Amino acid sequence: MNRKFNRVWAISRKEFIHIIHDPRSLMIIFVMPVIQLVMFGYAMNLEIQNVNLAVIDYAHSTLSRDLIQQFRASSFFSVFNYDGKYNDIEQLFLHHTARAVLIIEQDFDRQVQQQLFTPVQILLDGSDPNAATLIKNYCNTVILEFNQRSGQQLPLPIEVKPRIWYNPDLKSTYFFVPGLIALLLVMISALLTSITITREKEMGTMEQILVSPVRPLEIIFGKVMPYILIAFLEALTILIFGMLLFNVPFMGSVSLLLLLSLLYIISALSLGLMISTLVSTQQVAMMFALVTTLLPTIMLSGFIFPLNSMPVILQYISYLVPAKYFLVVIRGIMLKGNTAGQLVSQILFLLIMSMLLLSVALRKFRLNLEK
Repeated sequence: MNRKFNRVWAISRKEFIHIIHDPRSLMIIFVMPVIQLVMFGYAMNLEIQNVNLAVIDYAHSTLSRDLIQQFRASSFFSVFNYDGKYNDIEQLFLHHTARAVLIIEQDFDRQVQQQLFTPVQILLDGSDPNAATLIKNYCNTVILEFNQRSGQQLPLPIEVKPRIWYNPDLKSTYFFVPGLIALLLVMISALLTSITITREKEMGTMEQILVSPVRPLEIIFGKVMPYILIAFLEALTILIFGMLLFNVPFMGSVSLLLLLSLLYIISALSLGLMISTLVSTQQVAMMFALVTTLLPTIMLSGFIFPLNSMPVILQYISYLVPAKYFLVVIRGIMLKGNTAGQLVSQILFLLIMSMLLLSVALRKFRLNLEK
């Protein structure tokens, strides 16, 4: 056992020395995160569609149904009735069932008929501040159209009094910092892992390693261990930076986030390992890794662009992107305090995807060594 550990440690130490003396690896580790932090630090307002809107109608009147129908007629909302208790509304947000809740009070008709000031309440999920701002504006637009269409039936306008949960100030940093951690984890893990194997091929040292008393699995573990550490350090650096500089809250369990981050890192490392078996040069490996990690994570994970607004075929393709599930996990844990029970589906998808990618990567690596 000690001999195996010593062999793995020797390979890891060798890999760490390579990282220190490789300008490309240092640039990927230290320069790229800074550039991305600056790029994604700006607020981005993008149109969203098919917002899940839960409706609680205590009035059950013709006028309240007309208001609900006005929301149903809008292309921005997917409206459904919620018959649960008021105290259980938070579960809609925690389980990602709704992104907004419309509450119509019992005396809605009376206030309208007596031409009193008529408020309705809208609760918003503020874990995505840009989306929450847009949803609030959409609600204002729908209610303004309702007032205009009602004419004399509703001479005084209805005022929307939104109460935004999880991110009341709608700070964009609350949204992009967790997403940036997900992006950097997959990029660094896959990119550097693909480079480390192809480096040995390019330099002709892989044969020397294979003739040594080191098994293929020990080579793999020795190679990837430094990058697991680097990935965690990168994530913690951005997390601490975001919390200290931008006051990003952390409401959930640190241990749960670290455990699920390990699953995510395993999937990224396995992807990088597969890339290394397909190419023979570091330049090609870098390009391949960037194409398979950067673009899908930015475009098809929900990091920036809402998945519900994309064509159906792209929504299906997004199920193959690990970052799609990890983004829900990290934002849910940090901003909402989600527990493991509330993230079961995302955890299962990450676990299955990590195991599949790891098994395929190990098999391809072994087959490559046997050739």
